[in-house]
Order: sequence, then C-alpha cells, then structure tokens
Amino acid sequence: MSFTEAKEKFAAYGVDAEQAIERLKTVPVSLHCWQGDDVRGFDTDPNAPLTGGIQTTGNYPGRARTPEELMSDIDEVLRLIPGKPKMNLHASYAIFEDGEWADRDQLEPKHFAKWAAFCKERGLGCDFNPTFFSHPKCDPLTLSSPNEDTRRFWIEHGKACIRISQYLAEELGEPCVMNIWTGDGFKDIPADRMGPRERYRRSIDEILSEPYDFTKVKPCIESKVFGIGVEAYTVGSAEFALSYAAFNRDKCIPLMDNGHYHPTEVVSDKIPALLAFFPEIALHVTRPIRWDSDHVVLFDDETKEIAKEIVRCGGLAGRVNIALDYFDASINRISAWVTGSRNLQKALLFALLQPSTELKVMQDNGSFTELMVVQEELKTLPFGDIWDEYCRRCDKPVDGEWFNEIKRYEHNVLEART
Repeated sequence: MSFTEAKEKFAAYGVDAEQAIERLKTVPVSLHCWQGDDVRGFDTDPNAPLTGGIQTTGNYPGRARTPEELMSDIDEVLRLIPGKPKMNLHASYAIFEDGEWADRDQLEPKHFAKWAAFCKERGLGCDFNPTFFSHPKCDPLTLSSPNEDTRRFWIEHGKACIRISQYLAEELGEPCVMNIWTGDGFKDIPADRMGPRERYRRSIDEILSEPYDFTKVKPCIESKVFGIGVEAYTVGSAEFALSYAAFNRDKCIPLMDNGHYHPTEVVSDKIPALLAFFPEIALHVTRPIRWDSDHVVLFDDETKEIAKEIVRCGGLAGRVNIALDYFDASINRISAWVTGSRNLQKALLFALLQPSTELKVMQDNGSFTELMVVQEELKTLPFGDIWDEYCRRCDKPVDGEWFNEIKRYEHNVLEART
C-alpha cells in the first residue's frame, strides 16, 4: 500500500497522518551514551567491575574504549535514526587531556567541552547524570552514607554536575535534564530505614542549593524498587523520590524509569497521575524483564501505552522529557541503540496516529462497545506505510534497509577493536 492510500485509511478515523509526521519530527528524545561502552565511562579503571546496582551482561566484540570510538559509534547511530535526538551523558564520561585527571567531586565544565562541541556540530541538546556508582568512594552508600566524608564527596560531585548541566544548557541552547539516581541500599533487612533517607534528603537539599536556572537545568529525582546487592531496601524508593519532588516543585521534577517498579506496575498509568499534579516530568524508557534488566526497547504493548499517555496528556508540549536507558552487551551495541531508538519513535508515531479526542468522547459517553471496536480496528491500520514515510522525510533508512549498514560498520570498524 502507498503512503497516500495509508493516509486515507487513517483519515477515515479522523487522523491527519501528515500532521502526526511533522509533529514527531520536533520531539526530543535523549540517546544514552552508555549503551556504547557497557556503562564503563572514562574516569576509572576500564577493567574494574561495575558497582552500585549496575550490571551489564555479554561480551559482544567492538565495545567503545575511548571517547573517539564512542563518538564514532554515536555518529553511526545518528545516521540511522529519524527524529530529533539529544545526547545523554553520565559524569563518568568526562574527557581528560594531556594527562590531566579530576575526581568526580572536582569535575568542571571544561571536562565536557569536547562533548559540547560534538553536540553543537550535530545540532543536539544534551542531558546529564551524576555518576553515583562504580567508584572507590561508594562505601557502598553515597548520598545516604553515615560517613560524613563519603557523603560530602558525593554532595560536591552533585554540585559539580549542576554546574556542568548549566554549562551544557547554555552552550547548546536547550534545557538540560540532570538526573539524580543512586543505588544506595542494603542487601538484607536493615535495622534503620529512616536514617539513610533523612541523610539522603539533606544531601539532595545541599546539591540543589547550588545556583542554577530552573528554566535551563531540570534536576530530577529517580527512584528504584531494588538493585543488585540492595535487594532488601533501597533508600531512594518510589515514595521517597516522588515525595521529594512534590515538596520541591520549584527546583526539581520527578523521573520515572519504567524498569524501576514492581512487575505489576506500569508507568503508562503513572504518567497521567503525575501530570495531574506536576507541570513537568521526565521518563527513562527501557524494557524490564521481571526486573530492571534494561533490555533493548521493543515496539511492545507497554512502550506503545507509554507513548499514548505522553501524547494524550499533552506531554509533547514540553511536559514530558523523554530519554532512553538500556544497555545490552550481548548483541551488536549499535544495533541495540538503533533498534531501541527507532522503536520508541514508532511508538510515538503510533500514538500520534490515534484519534484520541474521539476515543475520549466515546469513553465519556459510556460508549464502551464502540470504544473497544475502534481501538481494535486501529491496530491493523497500515501504520508501517506511515512509518516508512516518516523515515524518508527525515532522510533516514526505512525498515529493512539499515541493518546492512550496521554489518558494514561492524566489519570495517568494530572488528578492528578486538
């Protein structure tokens, strides 16, 4: 079927496919740098184990080992994904030159100047994350540690990241979402649940006392249900993170990662709940399998439902900041990046092609039979033809055309790294 015919099919349901395509072109989606090197970064021993609730499985050949290799891989991804990507960096991806090195509490904007130049040359904005894991100063706690020296180190790291985020926002002319997440917690049942949370709250208070422009820097508080080595208790639980954001709405926003909840909870339902109270939220889109396993994002039911709620709730009008967050070292890392990014884009386009206003009227009128029928009919409309047209208009390959480029890059570039 041609795009013209597909467009007419959607028009019969009151959907303007042209408008959906043009709208999606403007939606920023953050591309996580850590997929390319298995969350290793450049500021610690590359052979040291990951700690702090982070784990990557697999040893597929071709992992990026240097900033130059990682940037080359990102460029390959950018050639293959449509839309309006942003970059998303962790503080551990600081770039040091001429033998210089700075610990995380001493990081400065200059250590991210090469990233800023990289983004500027490609017309990308950039989000940022303090790195509260995989460091000797994790004892194993960070911002909630009872050790004042440990806690002070990580508070200063957070403040440094505020300054770096402000720099990135000003350099690139786009707001920088700065996400605070730690893996602080305990493997077994704690004797004191309140103390770590009180210290964590005070530490975040201190980090956010660093001056910044809230229109340019968007600090987030991200929760987690549990992690590797902290199975029994996580300091930054959902209740903690959401409560902190609610009581500090003038200086931070909540962030939901759809892998950071109990298996029966779905973030798609939480989006409208939060947007009823918060003017702005942030998302990390991943694919959990039973737990926060950070599998590559698929065009699956929950990803589609998340996208539908973003669209229905007006989230594309600056209310929902969208980022990808997964890391798979068992397959070609660039293919993982491209697959997940394209699938999130597909989900957003699929959501934009829903007659949401008409469906809402059916629900409000109690026309539940008609609502079910129409929702089921929409599933088999020729979405793929609209998606292909979107890719063509973004000057990117359609499905079925891009994987050979991945294989070429693997043969010519990635294989040489081993």
